[in-house]
Amino acid sequence: MASANDPFQFQEFEEAASLLEADRDATTITIDDEDTKAEKQRIAAGFIPDGDDEDRLASDDKTELLSGQKKSAPFWTFEYYQQFFDIETHHVRERIIGSMVPWPRKNFIHVYLRRNPDLYGPFWICTTLVFAIAISGNISTFLGKLGKPNYKYTPEFGKVTIAATAIFSYAWLVPLALWGFLLWRNNKAMNLVTYSFMEIICVYGYSLAIYIPAVVLWILPYEWLRWCSIMVALCLSGSVLVMTFWPAVRDDHPKMIIATMSAIVVLNTLLAVGCKVYFFSKPETLIPVEHAPAAEPFIV
Repeated sequence: MASANDPFQFQEFEEAASLLEADRDATTITIDDEDTKAEKQRIAAGFIPDGDDEDRLASDDKTELLSGQKKSAPFWTFEYYQQFFDIETHHVRERIIGSMVPWPRKNFIHVYLRRNPDLYGPFWICTTLVFAIAISGNISTFLGKLGKPNYKYTPEFGKVTIAATAIFSYAWLVPLALWGFLLWRNNKAMNLVTYSFMEIICVYGYSLAIYIPAVVLWILPYEWLRWCSIMVALCLSGSVLVMTFWPAVRDDHPKMIIATMSAIVVLNTLLAVGCKVYFFSKPETLIPVEHAPAAEPFIV
């Protein structure tokens, strides 16, 4: 135990405290150790310790995001489109469910996208729908002609190309035309709700999700089931599109409102009915060879 008269024992100087209390304007000097002084000099000179680099970068990113000054890459670069594929799985699931089960007065963009559109969901929905149409169409043709005499099954790979052209053209060209039209109308009539091109593509991509289970049902050779599934898919998909784009045109001229909503519904209907008629049409009746009319002899 240290002695009470140890000269090296730390002692509090009450006189210094009383002097500071008496004269608050007095100048004081703080003596730091060498390590603390060197650390402060490095920070003042702009040198950040290695352990704080990640924290400082994370803090800068948060500051940029909160202030809305996050720099975006040019649209012709890979980094620009990479952000649209950075999405959580549960967000994609919520958006798919929201596109299949629309609720009145719920805007798909405001409720599910929240100014954060993605291309991951629309791309894989379109790709899945393309292969679902092509495969289901081949299976439907095979089942429809199964058991017919002189029938030999040959897979129709051309249906994949045709289905991909139709689906991706609808999912990209129609949103492009609609975006240009809404931009033009916003310049003509002020105070209209505007959507970005990526938001419109995202809505159209997710609106096609309901057609995937409908196409699978088209394998069954029942016309009434096919048309019923088309009507249900059309109503659900069309409802999502109409309720989403209604706020963007409701303050416009009545003729423009009718024309825009009609174009959205008609193009959606043409896609569904066109796919059904082309890929799942009723197979033609094959004429057996023994009952086929004989060819007339050629006389010179």
